[in-house]
Amino acid sequence: MLDTLLLSAQIYLAVVGVYQLILTFFGYYRKKSRSLLPPDKTFAILVAAHNEEQVIGPLIENLKNLNYPKELYDIHVICDNCTDSTAQISRKMGVNAAVRNNKVLRGKGYAIEWMLKELTRAPRDYDAIVILDADNLVSENYLMEMNTDLLQGSQVIQGYLDTKNPEDSWITSAYGITYWFCNRLWQLPRTNLNMANFLGGTGMCFDHQLLKEMGWGATSLVEDLEFTVRCVQRGVKPKFNYDAKVYDEKPLTFGASAKQRLRWMQGHFTVARKYFFPLLWQSIKDKSLTKFDTALYTITVYNVLLSTITTVVLMADQLFASEPAFTSMYYYLPLWVPIIFTAINLIHFPLALILEGVKSVKVYLSFFTFPFFMLSWVPITFYAFFTQNNKQWSHTQHTRVMRLEEIQSKQI
Repeated sequence: MLDTLLLSAQIYLAVVGVYQLILTFFGYYRKKSRSLLPPDKTFAILVAAHNEEQVIGPLIENLKNLNYPKELYDIHVICDNCTDSTAQISRKMGVNAAVRNNKVLRGKGYAIEWMLKELTRAPRDYDAIVILDADNLVSENYLMEMNTDLLQGSQVIQGYLDTKNPEDSWITSAYGITYWFCNRLWQLPRTNLNMANFLGGTGMCFDHQLLKEMGWGATSLVEDLEFTVRCVQRGVKPKFNYDAKVYDEKPLTFGASAKQRLRWMQGHFTVARKYFFPLLWQSIKDKSLTKFDTALYTITVYNVLLSTITTVVLMADQLFASEPAFTSMYYYLPLWVPIIFTAINLIHFPLALILEGVKSVKVYLSFFTFPFFMLSWVPITFYAFFTQNNKQWSHTQHTRVMRLEEIQSKQI
């Protein structure tokens, strides 16, 4: 019985792996950029901030200089439980500082939900809501891209998540590689196949009327994934905008990175428990590949656990048992099959960087340490599994002060 279960797990993981690999092929090409439509939509840009006095200034400066009519958008900084001068800096720079103090309901999801209610008392009713993090910078055309998508019928849009500081350390380079891969060979394939894309926590734009109808309701540790699932359940497909760049600061050290990723994985377990089976059943009932794809993504954390356990059991069986007790799926496959499958998966990471035009030698050299970053997901995911009921939000400190011109001039 145990051998049958182990073999079934291997087959399941192989099928999932082949499915994901096939999807990446649809990211090899990108459609030509379209013409942008004239400015029409009004935007409320919400900046989620908790003690961000070091980085809030450059973002506000960046947002005030977007290539979009200034009378069509307002900037609102959500000063969530701040104990520094984030609010004072925001007001001094001429934007709204919305101060929130709630020591119980802590975290970005709760802050956004609070701010959306505050906007009901605002003097204007915006067409759309943009959500950014305080450490971000965005391309000058960001609102023009969002305006065009909204006018063409999109209701939820995710911008291209880029890295503000990929050359700072081996950790930030690893983040950069991961994000370039996800943009090109994870998000873009789903765009090309007209499937739902995934929200990334920042650089998100929402039709305001949709938010009023749905309510925010995404207060888990991964509010972006939770809202993605709720949209897909409703039949709304989040769209990926390749040309609206959002530059996000990445943690400099392994410790800060592990802490951030632990929070993500704890949140993923929460979303998987709550949404996987309802969405899977809905995908079968509606015969919807989009809903099935999203449901499958929610259980990625469980797939990591299952893959690790399966691999460890098989390796221990081969190394320490006088006669192997478990059957490896590879017994039934020619040797070249797993070799080619593994090779293609490994090649896809540098291929994504080449397709994205990354030129930094330092980033390419970080491929020597990149495997350690990827392997570190395993203990982080295991620890998250045993601590998944911990709903305490943890803040990632941001200190990297950069301007958009500096990022663009580096041509990484």
